[in-house]
Amino acid sequence: MAWKKTGVATLLCALAATGAQAQQGTGPAWGPGYWGGPWHGWFMGPLMMLVFLALVAVVVVLVVRWMGAPAGSREDSRQNTPLEILRERFARGEIDKTEFEERRKVLED
Repeated sequence: MAWKKTGVATLLCALAATGAQAQQGTGPAWGPGYWGGPWHGWFMGPLMMLVFLALVAVVVVLVVRWMGAPAGSREDSRQNTPLEILRERFARGEIDKTEFEERRKVLED
């Protein structure tokens, strides 16, 4: 039975405090124009949420790109010069030394 009385007393105190808070302050700082008028909450709130979600999306995309790129892929994406390609073909044995020298002379001219 004691818990019922304590619960009722707690509820009455909470309701009394809520009423006191609702009546606190009557100046212009507590009215509907506190943060720039009633439109402020309806317009700026969703706008700021969209800006925040856009920033989160950009960060996620950048992190995924950074984490997903294989090591050295940026260096491999550059194009080799014709002389480098010729050297690679010679190193792989696709062409012999005389053909390499002939083609190198043509490329250097």
